[in-house]
Formats: sequence, structure tokens, C-alpha cells
Amino acid sequence: MISSRSIAQNPIIQTKFTADPAPMVYKDTVYLYTTHDENNAGPGMGKFLMKDWLLYTSTDMVNWTDRGVVASLKDFTWGRQDNGAWAHQCIERNGKFYLYCAVQGSGIGVLVADSPYGPFKDPIGKRLVDTDHIWNDIDPSVFIDDDGQAYLYWGNPSLWYVKLNKDMISHSGEITKIPNIGKEKGQATEDAYHYQEGPWTYKRNGHYYLAYASTCCPEGIGYSMSNSATGPWEYKGYIMKPNAKSSGNHPGIIDYKGKSYVFGFNFRLNFMLTEQHHERRSVCVEELKYNADGTIPELPWWSESGVQQVGSLDPFKRTEAETINWAEGINTAKDIKTGQLFTSNKNSGAYIKVRGVDFGKGAKKIEARIAAITAGSLEIRIDDQAGDLLGTLNVKSQNWETISSSIKAVKGKHDLYLVFKGGSFNLDWWKVKTK
Repeated sequence: MISSRSIAQNPIIQTKFTADPAPMVYKDTVYLYTTHDENNAGPGMGKFLMKDWLLYTSTDMVNWTDRGVVASLKDFTWGRQDNGAWAHQCIERNGKFYLYCAVQGSGIGVLVADSPYGPFKDPIGKRLVDTDHIWNDIDPSVFIDDDGQAYLYWGNPSLWYVKLNKDMISHSGEITKIPNIGKEKGQATEDAYHYQEGPWTYKRNGHYYLAYASTCCPEGIGYSMSNSATGPWEYKGYIMKPNAKSSGNHPGIIDYKGKSYVFGFNFRLNFMLTEQHHERRSVCVEELKYNADGTIPELPWWSESGVQQVGSLDPFKRTEAETINWAEGINTAKDIKTGQLFTSNKNSGAYIKVRGVDFGKGAKKIEARIAAITAGSLEIRIDDQAGDLLGTLNVKSQNWETISSSIKAVKGKHDLYLVFKGGSFNLDWWKVKTK
């Protein structure tokens, strides 16, 4: 019998608390930048504790590889250092990668790198936009139009934009408040657009879209459309209605491999641990459809099953242990000296699930790089954490070493489970062989 956890894959990251998803498609890969709620955030509404920004990548939309911290508050020497690494977005232009970040209470900054993985550096040493409403300067979203003009949007409870120069680290023209969107001072009711925060601006098939966290609180995802990057905007409704299961939301929308996707977040992992509300969120994704006129059919609340896999995972290539579809009892960590990322188990029975692993015409051996804290074993199973046992790797050495074992012959496509048993140890990578 297949367990219900075998089909779970929302939220898509289970080893850390993540929020404010900012997906970017570059070449053949989805780069998913997220904010990071610390484990000790809360309890209580609004008790955010956020110090850095994380990166995950995928080429199939279901297996996500942890790439670690790509930026932190320390990169913005002009901003607060204790808390406030809020929403962000990364975009590529002319081979450079620009990461726009909100430092809550200090403003919006920009970092630049030569690679989507970083390292990112602050090129201007100050906040990018200078306003008199700095506490409202959050949730930057950047968009480059077909004519090359770049725009930066941001704000809660109102929405502003400014034109960016070609260097992407300066702006020209006036900072403009978009009329009628957002709450005005003294306004008792929501605006007609139900705007709250978290704008996400993009263009598709000639239509300009402005998606955003709407109707607080709880928040859903609303959207508007226009014939121009600067409006006027026409409210179209909800992509996803608010739900009492989550006080917040934050959209990120992409097209990838012929499909469209909307990212956001819920609090499912938090409530798997406690009945108390902590600001410990978890990123989710659903497939998005469009009507012939460009409007978007409303989606139900985040499902547990998530999206279908696009492609498969090749196990004959080295696969990082941080490549995960679902995990329980697993941490990801980084060796400070080498920069190496790896996974470790919190308890016996912890496991990593990798979805849609294509063993082709057959695999007969597995090898992995492992280091023991206390001796144990890594069970190789398919299709469920208690599924068919293919083989076992015995972990004894406290030094990193590559160990191997024969496995029961397996062919075709399966979900692979790496089950940590009997001890505590670190796993760096794994791969299978035909002999």
C-alpha cells in the first residue's frame, strides 16, 4: 500500500521554512529564490525572523536542489543587520544577474553577480530608491519590457513603480504611485483591486499582468491586466482566493517547458509541528492555465499533490543529496571550510524521496559519498519509504568516503527513497551504475 506521504509534494521545500518565492527561468533551469523564516520565529502573527535569502533549482518542477544561502543582510551594510530580509526578485540582463531585496525598515537594495548562484555584491552601497515612506518600500518586482525598458514595482499598502536605467542599478524619472491601487490614508475599505503587497509583473502573449497578494488577512492572490507596463490596470479577479489556512501569500509566476506555474506559500509544515501560528512559511506551486482572452481561471487552494513532473531524473549522473522531492527528518547544511552542501538525518527513519527516477534498462549498483557521526545504514527503496528494498549502504567511517553496494536489479521509472537507519550521518551525493 502506498502511503499518503508518497504523493505529497506541496510545500516543495521541507528542510527549511521558505517564503516569498521568486522563480526565474534561465536556459533550461528554474532558479527559485526564496526568503527564509528562521526555525525559532514566533510564536504569533507578525513575528517574522528573516536574515538571508536562499536558492533552489529544478529542471523537472518536482525535484528541487538546495543551493544554500545566496545573500544575507550582511551584504547590505547600510541596512539593519538583525532581521528584515524580506521579499526579493532576481532577473538576468546581458549576462549579469540582479537581485532586488527588501530590507524591512531600511529600503530596497540591489545586488549583482556574474552567475545566478552568486556571489552577489552590492554595487552602489545604499538603497536603490529613496522615499519618505521607507517602511512601505517592500516586495520589489522587476520587469524588462520588449523595448528594453526595465521597471521596478514595489509597495505595501500602495503600489509604486520607477523606470530603471540600462545598468539596472539606478533609475530615472519620477517615482510614481499607481492610482487607485492600494489603500489610501483613512480609507476604511479595501480598494477595488484588493491590493495588499507582493507585486509580480510580467508580459505574456501581448498582455501585461500584475499579480499580487490580495485581501488581508488572510491573503489570496489577485491580478490585473493592462496594455502597458504602466497601466491603466483592469482588475480581473483572483488567481487564488484567501484561505484561513494561511494569513499570507506571495505570487511568483513563470512559463517553463510549455506550461505555466504560480508559486506562493502556506503554513503546512508549521502546523505539522504545532497548532500555534508562527511566521514559518513554506513555498508551494501549482500549474496555471490561461483562457483564450488571456484571463486566468481561478485555482483552488494549494493542493498537497502539487504539479506533474516535466521530464525525469537521471540516476546514472551524480545527484546531490540536497536534490529532494519530499523529505522528513532531514536537514541540509554547509561545510564552512569547503562550502560543500550536504544532508543529514535528525533521527532513524528519516528519508529523502526523489521523484521520477529513470533507471532505464537497469541498474545493479549504487555508490554514495557519506560520513558517519554515529554508525548506521542507508536503505535504498523504491515507490514508498517502506517499499521494495533494493540494497543497503553501511555507514561506519567518520571521514567522508565513497562507498558502494550492489542493489536488486531495477528498471524503468520509480520514486527513489533514501532511508537513514540506526545512526546519524551526512550524505553528500549518490549515483547508480549498470554494473
